Amino acid sequence: MKTKKTHSKFFMFLMDIIIVALSAIIANVLLCQKDYILSEENIQIIFNSIISSIIVYEIYLNLFRTYRHITRFEGGTDYLIYIIMCLLSGLTLVVIKNIGLNINSVRKLLLGSFITAIGIIGTRIIIRFLLNNFMQEQEKSDGKRYNVLIIGAGYAGREVVKNIKQTMNEKYNIVGIIDDNPKKWKCLIDGVEIVGNRNKIVEVCEQEEVDEIYFAISKIDKKQKKEILNICQETGKKIRILPSIGDIIRNKNMFQNLRDVDIEDILGRDQVVLDNKKIGTLIEGKTILVTGAGGSIGSELCRQIIKYNPSKLIMLDIYENNLYNIELELKAQYLHANIQAVIGSVRDIKRLEKIFEQYHPYLVFHAAAHKHVPLMEASPLEAIKNNVFGTYNVANCADKFECKKMILISTDKAVNPTNIMGASKRLCEMIVQVKNKSSKTEYAAVRFGNVLGSNGSVVPLFKKQIAEGGPVTVTHKDIIRYFMTIPEAAQLVLQAMSYAKGGEIFVLDMGEPVKIYDLAVSLIKLSGYEPEVDIPIVFTGLRPGEKLYEELLMKEEGLQKTENKKIYIGELSDLDEKDILEKLSKLKKLIDDENTPIEQIKETIHDVVPTYIMKQQVANSNGENIENAKDTSIQKSDVENNQEQKQLARA
Repeated sequence: MKTKKTHSKFFMFLMDIIIVALSAIIANVLLCQKDYILSEENIQIIFNSIISSIIVYEIYLNLFRTYRHITRFEGGTDYLIYIIMCLLSGLTLVVIKNIGLNINSVRKLLLGSFITAIGIIGTRIIIRFLLNNFMQEQEKSDGKRYNVLIIGAGYAGREVVKNIKQTMNEKYNIVGIIDDNPKKWKCLIDGVEIVGNRNKIVEVCEQEEVDEIYFAISKIDKKQKKEILNICQETGKKIRILPSIGDIIRNKNMFQNLRDVDIEDILGRDQVVLDNKKIGTLIEGKTILVTGAGGSIGSELCRQIIKYNPSKLIMLDIYENNLYNIELELKAQYLHANIQAVIGSVRDIKRLEKIFEQYHPYLVFHAAAHKHVPLMEASPLEAIKNNVFGTYNVANCADKFECKKMILISTDKAVNPTNIMGASKRLCEMIVQVKNKSSKTEYAAVRFGNVLGSNGSVVPLFKKQIAEGGPVTVTHKDIIRYFMTIPEAAQLVLQAMSYAKGGEIFVLDMGEPVKIYDLAVSLIKLSGYEPEVDIPIVFTGLRPGEKLYEELLMKEEGLQKTENKKIYIGELSDLDEKDILEKLSKLKKLIDDENTPIEQIKETIHDVVPTYIMKQQVANSNGENIENAKDTSIQKSDVENNQEQKQLARA
């Protein structure tokens, strides 16, 4: 390999010598006078000019390290270097001429430098063209070329075009570029026409039989991005997207940075704006404890917290695999941070007290909980043990060891709950609210809806089902949910923490609710398939305790604005600590008797959490009540219909 590289450099060296020599001769011929005679003296001048030119040009060619260039990838900047190098060489020869060396005249020397620049750049362009064509021939496999439409005619789009043209031209054919700037229409980028704005996407895809769409705008407003991607979805073509500027910088080959579109791209949510100073004041130099640190929200909280330089970050979880993963990740990125991964359960009060006594955390983020609705319906006592009494244990430890604040991670399912999980989380909220009344510690809860990509989230399930060829399973065609991304949720939790004065339930603005059916359709389309043709959608019926929609506020709660437009505060509830303790006592008796029937458990939970709806009823988007039994019968017919569609699609 080294010999091949050496041969290549030697070839370029010889070629440059020939170009410099010929340029000196050509300049001499073009500017010679009519009575010019090729005398012995003139021959000596030409010879001196050739030798001195070769020496000077080669000195500059090596000073500018041009022989280290990879000719195949040279571009405008490299060619500019050649021009500057030739100009300096010409001026140097003029200085040598004036010193007294017997060489060509100044005019001939300057013309020679101009001809040399043309020769050197021209030969390199030709070599680059020949090499690229040769490499493309070598890389050809099955001869199949995919038609590609590029969205964006800015810097990112130009780089994608360049990379495809240089390295993947035999596999991809760029049919056009879309850009909303009318000044760019009909212009060319590396021979590819900018065909129009976003309204032309569907038309171009149909006319040119586009196979894939590349979204190559690295910096764009999220609302605009969502609108363009929604248009792209209508084409039913595979969509790939360019990531953030940071990812592009880390890998200069933009084409390699293109990724599949995620559902986050089409939610159109604005970027979170944080008051970093306020958050940093509470975290920097302090000991922070996160329970459930191996989970989706807990681990992301740890990622966000460590950025604010805590003196210690204590990560507590009962599941060692996830805890070990987040420990490895953070210690690799933050080499000097004091990160402690601790195994333990929030159910174990003695273990908790030992951890609090050892580390004395300043802030506590309580994310540990059972969150899976159907599983908790089948095992309600586990929800009570882990969620209710786990929270009670953490809250008591925070009080006993005089923590500054404890933040409970809650859920929209705690509002008028129709399932055990939601009822248990509502009771958790009640515990921290009453605890706040008697403790110096400031307790607060943060309530939000579903988190994209979290453990148990519907999006990873849909992606897995699509990858397997379907069907994609949806419980009900009208079911809706609120969604936000994991980083957004964690960042807003930190911001809410900085606002907490004690007793609040912070409610995060989840944006517009999303129909799960529409989510499934979007994911199928973004994967390049046609819903109900390539990938069937099957309706399975609402699961036990599942609502058609989730609420973020209870009826008795109002909303107060905070400094952050995405965070609101519910009105403080008038709860009595004695009443809460009595309710916990009732639940403790249930735990002590493992043989208690599930229905009796649910009745007791209803007594403890009055807003818990025991009847398996949900409300549709029009506010009508629908019996689960009716939904199940309706969905069964939907399942049968979709199974028939699936068979037809496969046929």
